[in-house]
Amino acid sequence: MSSRIRKLADPVKPVLLVASLTVLVSCTVQTTLPDPLAAGWNGAAVCEKLHEDSSQRVLRCTFPPGVGHERHFHDQHFGYTIAGGRMEITDSNGTREVDLATGISFASDGVVWHEVLNIGDSTTVFLIIEPK
Repeated sequence: MSSRIRKLADPVKPVLLVASLTVLVSCTVQTTLPDPLAAGWNGAAVCEKLHEDSSQRVLRCTFPPGVGHERHFHDQHFGYTIAGGRMEITDSNGTREVDLATGISFASDGVVWHEVLNIGDSTTVFLIIEPK
């Protein structure tokens, strides 16, 4: 009987191994990208840390015309558009152009990756608040 139990349990080991590797690989992929503060544009920073404590981090990200934000990820965050403009956003869904009005806010559970480019003629500025 113990050999029958062992034979039934053997297929579970490969499934657990594949599931464990999938989780590890997906975590590694996300962590290889910079977060919004570390990501920049052509070697220059676009976000500055305004505040950080044990419960939150607050960033101000500024994009003059023609300046973008290299590929990066976001954890959960709240955003506010201090100065709106026209942005090109590229993510896993493709590339799209968006007009962002001054004074709009948004909340996100997180972004696996995206990159943006200011394609307008005015500087856009965002406030990003990340809970810890």
